[in-house]
Amino acid sequence: MRACTVTFAYLAVLVSLHTSSATAQIIEPKYVEEMEVLTAQQAVQNAMDRVEELDPWGMELLVELTEIPAPPFMEEVRAMRFAELLREVGADSVWIDSEGNAVGLRRGRGGGRTVAFGGHLDTVFPEGTDVTVRMRGDTLYAPGVGDDTRGLVVILTVLRAMEETNLETADDLLFIGTVGEEGLGDLRGMKHLFREGADPIDAWIEIDGGGLSRLVTQGLGSVRYRVTFSGPGGHSWGAFGMANPAHALSRAVRFFQDEADTLTRLGPPTSYNVGRIGGGTSVNAIPFESWMEVDMRSESPESLARIEQAFIDAMNRGLAGENALRREGPPLEVELDRIGDRPSGELPTSTPVIQRTLAATAQFDVSTTLARSSTNSNIPISLGIPAITLGRGGVGGSGHAPGEWWVNEDGHLAIQRALLVVVAEAGLAGIIP
Repeated sequence: MRACTVTFAYLAVLVSLHTSSATAQIIEPKYVEEMEVLTAQQAVQNAMDRVEELDPWGMELLVELTEIPAPPFMEEVRAMRFAELLREVGADSVWIDSEGNAVGLRRGRGGGRTVAFGGHLDTVFPEGTDVTVRMRGDTLYAPGVGDDTRGLVVILTVLRAMEETNLETADDLLFIGTVGEEGLGDLRGMKHLFREGADPIDAWIEIDGGGLSRLVTQGLGSVRYRVTFSGPGGHSWGAFGMANPAHALSRAVRFFQDEADTLTRLGPPTSYNVGRIGGGTSVNAIPFESWMEVDMRSESPESLARIEQAFIDAMNRGLAGENALRREGPPLEVELDRIGDRPSGELPTSTPVIQRTLAATAQFDVSTTLARSSTNSNIPISLGIPAITLGRGGVGGSGHAPGEWWVNEDGHLAIQRALLVVVAEAGLAGIIP
């Protein structure tokens, strides 16, 4: 079993934290001992071996799922196939919830908790994108082949390996493909799963991102707006002097950047971006509307609130400035739609699921970084629920671009690590409570 070639010298393993304090943490002894017990079990060793044997199946599955388009808000077909696969590989019950998440339940042996293991179904690519997988040498090229289709394969492989080796957990396990992780999806699948009154999920383990070394334990918060300046419009010559929505938008962007530049140079890391701009009908027509979509992010909720308020003030200032210049016609109006809200948060390194992931990763002799990012885990982390995002393994690049690629370079190692984390967190039935 290739995953267990490393000795258990965990106490010497320092884990660098990607934080301003640049501190270091050591894996706590009790989690070292827990991992020693876990990896010594024959059922776990069998499952780890089975993961590696399933590698060719996983590659076939990756091609199949990648070629099922899953644009934002149009994940239904992929969700249905993912649900079918959950049934095929052994989930006790499977359903697609009212938000579109595909969920498979594997019952535990009376542990009393529910541990969820998920990845997202959607990609960033719009409807009509060619998602045919092309192979060049050992490299797969296709939009979404890595992010997060490979994550779905990791989830299915863990479930199949556990089923085929009779590896049982104390707690119930949910294997989930979520909707709405990318772009304007605004984590809608996760918000539904963790809504008030929903069946409780006690820990969340997400597959997203790259290799073994980077672990996301901190949520990067963001707010997003669609802003529309509107007016009657008119001919560029005949209606000259009327207020122009494009001019108002341009003025507002300038006001915003002047203030946002100052706000982002000091304090917690914070960013802003005007990502899309549109409107107008012709070069010789005053547009009846001009719109843009804006993204703001920060590690700090307070800093995020400050830059958001600066943004709102700048939009209103741009509106007022353009209206003050009009020579005829009615004033412009502006509509600010908040189209995204991803909460931030972070968990202490002592959180059991983080410690267990560090102990599991130490099996593979990998230097580990604890990082902050915007993933599905933002939602449980912001609620104080234990959560972590693990990499999908292999080697890839050009994420969110048409030339996205992925190579199965020891990709099974990430699946083996994920299996260890899932089983450790849910408890090995009859062995680890």
